[in-house]
Amino acid sequence: MSLTGGNRNDVTQLLPLLDRVRPVRGRVGRPRRRPDRLLADRGYDHDKYRRLLWRRGIKPVIARRGTPHGSGLGAQRYVVERTIGLLHWFRRLRIRWEIRDDIHEAFLLLAAALICWRRLARTLLGPLRPCLRGRGR
Repeated sequence: MSLTGGNRNDVTQLLPLLDRVRPVRGRVGRPRRRPDRLLADRGYDHDKYRRLLWRRGIKPVIARRGTPHGSGLGAQRYVVERTIGLLHWFRRLRIRWEIRDDIHEAFLLLAAALICWRRLARTLLGPLRPCLRGRGR
């Protein structure tokens, strides 16, 4: 994760972000490898960055600017958009009020932990909720 100013173009952080991605674990005994594709929206459609991605062995799956919508990337991008929507439930993260970036990152990590906890509690305790409600009466 990296924080930049609000008026910076996102594509400038593409390569530093890729450098921070750890190799994906495979089966035991198999070598680790980096992801082989990058899904991005039209804001990342620059020939310079496409070439740099190909050199790294990463296939860019990026919609071209000026083409009609419906490229088929929506199904994969929905995961990212849903995550951003979940983070925006936390009012403090909708607009960055903190001057110090470490405080903002701490709130971001706390929100991510709460989202994961709520999802796990709903999944694991969902079938047990009627039993838990009956206790104590």
